Amino acid sequence: MKAMGLSPEAVERVSRLWGKSAARHGGRTHLLLGHLLDTAAVAGVMWDWYVSAALRRRLDEISGGRGRLWFMWVCGIHDCGKACPAFQAMDAAEAAPVLAAGLTWGRLPAKRWRHDVAGAVLLRPRLVAEWGGEEAAGWVWPLVAGHHGTFPSAAALSPPRGAQGRGAAWEEAQRAVVDVFTRAVGFEDLADVRPVGSLRKAEQLALSGLIVMADWIASDSSEFPGLAEAGLISFAEAQRRAESAWERLRLRGGWRDLALPQNPLDPLTCRLGVQPRASQRELVERAWSMPVPGLLVAEAPMGEGKTKAALAAAEVLAARFGLDGVFVAMPTQATSDPMYEQVLQWVRTFDPELESQVALLHGRRRFNTWWRAIWDGKPRPDGEGCGCGDEGHHDATGQADDDFGAIDEDAEYGMAQARPSTDRARADGPAYWFLGDKRGLLTAFAVGTVDHLLHAATRTRHVMLRFAGLAGKVVVVDEVHAADVYMRQFLVEALRWLGQAGVPVVLLSATLPPAQRQLFVDAYLSGVLGTADVHQGVPEPAGYPCVTVAYGVGGRAVAETSRQAVRTWRESAPVRLSWLPDMDHAGKLVAAAVREAVAGGGVALVVVNQVARAQAIYRDLREGGFDGVLHLLHARLCAAHRADRTAQCLHLMGPQAGDDRPKRMVVVATQLAEQSFDVDADVLITDLAPTDLLLQRIGRLHRHSGTSRPAAHRVPRVMVTGVAPGRDGTPRFLRASELIYGKWSLLRAASLVSEAAGALTASDAGGPAAQGWSIPADVPDLVARAYGNTEICPTGWNEAGAWEHWQAKEQAREKRAEEYLLCRRREWALPTLEGLHYAGSRAASEEQLDAVVRDGDPTVEVVVIRRSSGGYRAVDGTWLGVHGEVDEDEVTDRLMGGTVRLPPRLTDAAQAELRPLPGWAGRPWLRYRSALVLEEDGSRLLGTDRVSYDDVLGLVVERETR
Repeated sequence: MKAMGLSPEAVERVSRLWGKSAARHGGRTHLLLGHLLDTAAVAGVMWDWYVSAALRRRLDEISGGRGRLWFMWVCGIHDCGKACPAFQAMDAAEAAPVLAAGLTWGRLPAKRWRHDVAGAVLLRPRLVAEWGGEEAAGWVWPLVAGHHGTFPSAAALSPPRGAQGRGAAWEEAQRAVVDVFTRAVGFEDLADVRPVGSLRKAEQLALSGLIVMADWIASDSSEFPGLAEAGLISFAEAQRRAESAWERLRLRGGWRDLALPQNPLDPLTCRLGVQPRASQRELVERAWSMPVPGLLVAEAPMGEGKTKAALAAAEVLAARFGLDGVFVAMPTQATSDPMYEQVLQWVRTFDPELESQVALLHGRRRFNTWWRAIWDGKPRPDGEGCGCGDEGHHDATGQADDDFGAIDEDAEYGMAQARPSTDRARADGPAYWFLGDKRGLLTAFAVGTVDHLLHAATRTRHVMLRFAGLAGKVVVVDEVHAADVYMRQFLVEALRWLGQAGVPVVLLSATLPPAQRQLFVDAYLSGVLGTADVHQGVPEPAGYPCVTVAYGVGGRAVAETSRQAVRTWRESAPVRLSWLPDMDHAGKLVAAAVREAVAGGGVALVVVNQVARAQAIYRDLREGGFDGVLHLLHARLCAAHRADRTAQCLHLMGPQAGDDRPKRMVVVATQLAEQSFDVDADVLITDLAPTDLLLQRIGRLHRHSGTSRPAAHRVPRVMVTGVAPGRDGTPRFLRASELIYGKWSLLRAASLVSEAAGALTASDAGGPAAQGWSIPADVPDLVARAYGNTEICPTGWNEAGAWEHWQAKEQAREKRAEEYLLCRRREWALPTLEGLHYAGSRAASEEQLDAVVRDGDPTVEVVVIRRSSGGYRAVDGTWLGVHGEVDEDEVTDRLMGGTVRLPPRLTDAAQAELRPLPGWAGRPWLRYRSALVLEEDGSRLLGTDRVSYDDVLGLVVERETR
């Protein structure tokens, strides 16, 4: 400061401005300049060890080759707004030396003046003046104004009287803070910082997230203890502190400049050890051929190996375009767990140390044994993995009854510490900092529910952190067809932002309607080109499987698809369809048909749309003395029972079953069996569902080559139930099915099934069909017809009326989604982040995020507890004590194994009546969990429902009769 010619008074004043108070920073005051330099130094280490090559390249471009220096400056300058009375007056003890140095203020207004906005007010006029205009300043000041999670509009940069500071002393001090910091970091002066170009809006959002990350790391008082004397502060000291903190926190990026594979197919053959199928080869070759980052949409039959091909393509894309990791988005927790284990195996082949950089992002990751082994230092599981997770199904209310668990992984109910206890901090352990609030996606490699991707497209606080976690990665979205019209709004928004940020995206589906394919391509290209309405027609694929690519070159949109038919790995086979008319919730006809189907042996899979119906069918089979292996699977089984049962089914019906495959077996399941459930059934009985979901269920039929089957099951057979003919010939559907899927999609599915199974009549009883479907050859045409514009239902079914009703509901859902989309349509082409959080008070809180991206009634997760003489027991009988005390991690694990999600209709009653047990107050995993305490008879009244838990049937809910 003296070398720069500041007056002694100015030096004294700047040396008194505080950035972190002793009361909130480990007992030691930290001066403002110290915190700015700490943050800049952290940014320097992030540049060296964390920031992707792609973003480093862009920052070099816009700074004239000084990307590292510019990145340090923009991260460090974030808190310059603390040099104002509104902030300096917040702590009386810290304010006293500031006042004594001559920086005074009168009575401050009651309205709070935030230091992030104050920083923009302080910096903006100087940037405009010294950078020669608004253009460069216009996109930089929002990075300062938004570092606490929301981006204000320019209209908000109007401080209350006196809050910003008045008079020559304040003006001199504020200028000095900016100038001294700028010189200390390494620039000549503020004019020297001027960028020579600008980042695109999505790149600005990613940069903003990295600024927040640097600030949060530098704000850790245990790593950056306070320095209250200006003489102790220097950039060299800040760099030493930052390097030491980075090492202790074990922070790192992913691949760090991944080398190109030596041979084009090495990512498949060498890395993943697969003999490439034609569809896998096509996807990887497309990843090699794209001249710039873009979108790849891979459509291939169930069991084709799409996810392995996507990982191989991700390696190619990362190496070619400078990405540093991968995020794999799955539809549910159930599908996330096995994918997590697959990604673990994959990253080990690059470097065994990368294993500790793979995050599993969902609310029940505690039950994944590989997660526990790596992140909690527990013993490693035997075998290949655990197969645990959550299975999705839909409740009769029409809401998804799966714990998709998108947000509560971050802070583990606000209690998880970002730092491990000493015994957990292993030399080869992971970076626990990433377990902190909102940080999961910042891990180099992440697998989690698709909600994480959708959240990065919501107008919510700290959305920039989520987006920064995606922007340096290749993003893979599996089962992309599973997003309904509401979720699709956020997926489309995310694709726009990712396209503009130059993030390669790989979408995978077995049953993608052509209109959705076009929608995703247009969304990604609108981001690439920076305009709201882009339509680049996707050519008709030459066959199925196929790969579509979309990218922009020189301001021109390109969309291509497989020009030649790609052979599927297994030949198409006829699937026989027949009707089994049944509208009875008890499912007695279904149970009878199952018995008949496997009377001579075989494995049957029954998939129904409602838990109570699944329980009733299972009960009928069990009480009728079914002679064979019998399993029930649905999402109202507690976590431990569900995990065990899923693992058993995969063992007995999975690809490695061999001689363990039972001679006679029935699995009764809900919608969990639609996707990523790698089992092989001889015969399928399924409630009617929309065509694409019906085809997903059929994908569990005759799935594995080499399976030994009884002669009666040589041809795969499907019986479609949950439907019956009406008096006028129009099909009638289960109420649960209609609530979930809507009448229009069910009518069209019924029409397509009728073409293969004959007309639906009351006399149908599961007889052989006149013809069937050829699977997978017929899949694209069936899906295209199911979701096309042409009427396909017989006259008299009133398809047009059902369509109008469906359209009205879909449009209403779209409108609800728009309230939370990150950017308004008319503002998509605006060049900066200014005003991004318009109507900020309406932005969803962290707790509301799940409901924001999934249009459904809220649900509650509880832990099933049994009241016992003198205290409580866990669902497995483990004694808990008089008040539910839990003293060991092992007991906590067993207790948490009793976690179950209640159906939506019980939410109000659960919130009103249920609380954690008193003995859970000191346990981070339990203190916010409600206990569903069942009385000694095994049940309890919850609202107007009688609730019980049966170890086999799961949660049983019955309306209490008065």
